[in-house]
Amino acid sequence: MAPGPHLADALDELASAVATGSETELLALLSLCEGVVRRVDAISTSAIAALDDQGAFLTRGYRSAARALSDLLSWDYVEARRRAAVAADVHARTTLDGTPLPARLPSAAAAFGAGDIALRHVEVIGRILSTDAAFRLSPEQWAGVEAQLAVDAGRLNPSELQTLGTALVALLDQDGAEPDDHTPAPVNELRLTRHACGGSIKGRFEDPALYDAIAAVLDAKSVPLTADDDRPAAQRQAEALADICGYVLDHGDLPDTGGRRPLLTVIVRLEDLEHRARSAMLEFGGTLTPAALRTLACDAGVIPVVMNGAGQPLDIGRATRTIPDGLRRAVTARDRGCAHPGCDRPPSWSEIHHIHHWEHGGPTRLDNLVMLCKAHHRQLHHTDWQVRIRDGLPEFLPPKWIDPHQTPRRKALAHLAAA
Repeated sequence: MAPGPHLADALDELASAVATGSETELLALLSLCEGVVRRVDAISTSAIAALDDQGAFLTRGYRSAARALSDLLSWDYVEARRRAAVAADVHARTTLDGTPLPARLPSAAAAFGAGDIALRHVEVIGRILSTDAAFRLSPEQWAGVEAQLAVDAGRLNPSELQTLGTALVALLDQDGAEPDDHTPAPVNELRLTRHACGGSIKGRFEDPALYDAIAAVLDAKSVPLTADDDRPAAQRQAEALADICGYVLDHGDLPDTGGRRPLLTVIVRLEDLEHRARSAMLEFGGTLTPAALRTLACDAGVIPVVMNGAGQPLDIGRATRTIPDGLRRAVTARDRGCAHPGCDRPPSWSEIHHIHHWEHGGPTRLDNLVMLCKAHHRQLHHTDWQVRIRDGLPEFLPPKWIDPHQTPRRKALAHLAAA
């Protein structure tokens, strides 16, 4: 939305004052600009809260407002998350049954809306009041601290406010957490439970060295891949664990009984197999959904099992890969890893995607294949992002709500730039 003519004229007038204003006028201009920024930030967070309340981001395939804002406005994810958190803290919401909910930080919301404090001040207040010590305060104490910090924010910078607020909460929480004299025996355990479609993993590691080793690897592999990575932290960590295990299966030194990538066992009648498989199961059990089958069938080892009407196997084929090794090397040489703009996943952490789906008859040839990391592979299968090959190279088209013109985005490759 372009600014209205009056707003544009006002901004032009401010810009022209920089060249002609005196020292006093320029100092006043800075204060005026800060006031404008605060008002605009308040309006912006209102819009974010309203969109989130209406489910506008969720309906567009994004599970978090921060990821959607990162794509829509080209913000860094950290900035998008900051603004989404402030929007949640200072704006009233409505439940699904229409019940109004007050703002979590009502005093800060009033000061922010009036332009008395900045977005950064609100962020600091929200963070202070989300600590364990703050949660141990009584509701009256908590509300009193929130009101006091909203007043103090008008005279302090964010760092000073952080120091004061932390000290104030600690003063009111002198007793601290309840003492616990019971010391449980150290426990290191991991439980895998199979379900019809997948399974669950629950673990507990009281050995700090074991936990640190696991956490370090997951932390390194679960960072957002690009500004387009809209997965919440829990999903990124879960998929990072699966990616790490898949990498070890492909490249690691494991016993023969388990050292291979899961195979896609396609169980169909012969005539169905000739028209592409629609159902499948994995070696360790579980039925794949059609969407999951499409994703895995892009780049997997496939064993066709032809069944008769009584459910008895008539023929078991040899394991073959949907992407032959020679063609895989050609895609790797072209894309040099995940081809999505901004993603730095190398070829060893990536897989091949059929642009025109394999199950719909898409050919397995260079102009229908693109290399993607698992996160961006899933994104293409489950959201409105599109990919195509143009002039021999892959390019991505964002959804219209992110870019109404759907301007193609292409990864910058160093070897092409050098050429």
